[in-house]
Amino acid sequence: MKIQYNSPVVLTYTLICVTITFIDWITNSNFATMKEGFQHTLTGSWFTLYPKEMSLSNPASYFKVFSHAMGHGGWGHLLGNFSFILLIGPILEERYKSIPLLIMILLTATITGILQTMFSNVGLLGASGVVFMMILLVSFTNFQNGKIPLTFILIAVLYLGKEIFNAVNPTPGTQNVSQFAHIIGGICGGIFGYFFNQKASSQEGSKSPL
Repeated sequence: MKIQYNSPVVLTYTLICVTITFIDWITNSNFATMKEGFQHTLTGSWFTLYPKEMSLSNPASYFKVFSHAMGHGGWGHLLGNFSFILLIGPILEERYKSIPLLIMILLTATITGILQTMFSNVGLLGASGVVFMMILLVSFTNFQNGKIPLTFILIAVLYLGKEIFNAVNPTPGTQNVSQFAHIIGGICGGIFGYFFNQKASSQEGSKSPL
């Protein structure tokens, strides 16, 4: 039996993130915290967005506005995100195809990065925004034209409601977690899910015999 590279976008994204984290790990960098020295690691230098340092005149800022979705603060952070992405991602890539899914990932990361820069001073890294996008997107699997899936509503209430609550009432140990990025990722997933499935339903309806 041969091993199949069954989900190119999801697997390539995973390998990129693992490689970045591995490089920091083998160089013995203290990349697990946001303490002094973090910005000198590979992750801190190129794969973390610092809103206060973003500048239109700095070419690196344009890269970091989406590259933050590839950086992680340690193996635990990475595994927490990709346990969801590797579970949900292949299902989405099979349904929506590779290029559309890649566009959705890049748009989610970019929109999150831009809004984080505009409305927050908290540093941003990790694929959690993409995770929330995928969670909301997969809830549209049973979408029918003109109908909003109840599963989508329940997932939106559970996941986004929890993040809104945590943002208003932060608990100890979560001060560096960007609930804002999670919420934006979830909103992106909901919009993508509705747009792509509405379009697909309309096309199917136009092909149906009278």
